[in-house]
Amino acid sequence: MKSLLVKKILDSERMEYLHEKGKVYTFLNPVSYLDARKHNELFGRFDGIFADGSLMVGAISILYGKKVTRRSCDWTSIARDVFHRAEDTGETIYLIGTKQEELELTISNFRKHCPRAKIVGGRHGYFSSQEEKVAAVKEMLKAKPDFLLVGMGIVKQEELLLLAKDMGFEGIGFTCGGFLHQTAQPEVEYYPRWIDRMNLRFLYRMYKEPYTRKRYFIGGLKFPFCFLWDRFFGSM
Repeated sequence: MKSLLVKKILDSERMEYLHEKGKVYTFLNPVSYLDARKHNELFGRFDGIFADGSLMVGAISILYGKKVTRRSCDWTSIARDVFHRAEDTGETIYLIGTKQEELELTISNFRKHCPRAKIVGGRHGYFSSQEEKVAAVKEMLKAKPDFLLVGMGIVKQEELLLLAKDMGFEGIGFTCGGFLHQTAQPEVEYYPRWIDRMNLRFLYRMYKEPYTRKRYFIGGLKFPFCFLWDRFFGSM
């Protein structure tokens, strides 16, 4: 049997995610999978879900016998592709996530690194009510961005991106987790290249961001059992 989430990941493997407008995508790693499996209906509404991280890719390979590509919405993968495409085509980008002061630093860094990419707006990812979320989406829609990146943490970011789609967003949207926070530094490349090459990104993040250690440790212990359960007893 396949879990609903893994089935979605397998179905998404060959998607042309940068070309078909009106689509929204999210990503799952072993830690976020534990939250996502409690919200199958929510995640099932996405046009595509991608395997984020070598551990997720390996788990799918071992238990399902299927090869999937690691994709993350950061500078090692899809976010880099989005910005380079925007530089080449003149398409526009809108960002929602992290704290306002960090977002402003992030936007400044992007503009230095990719000066031809047009960032047409952004705001922090903290909301006090559903009404504030709706107002923020309306403001985003006025800018008519081609790409929307939302980084607010698991479930919250998915809810906001789906809300944007429901309200008429016609571009291509991605959740991006901690990417906007991580890029509030002089270099947009958060991971050293040797870390990326050796697939040690989660260990590097634990080193750089101590607050993630407990979540990653607990998630690492729980994930194998939950993934095994979903593989053999999950619903189609």
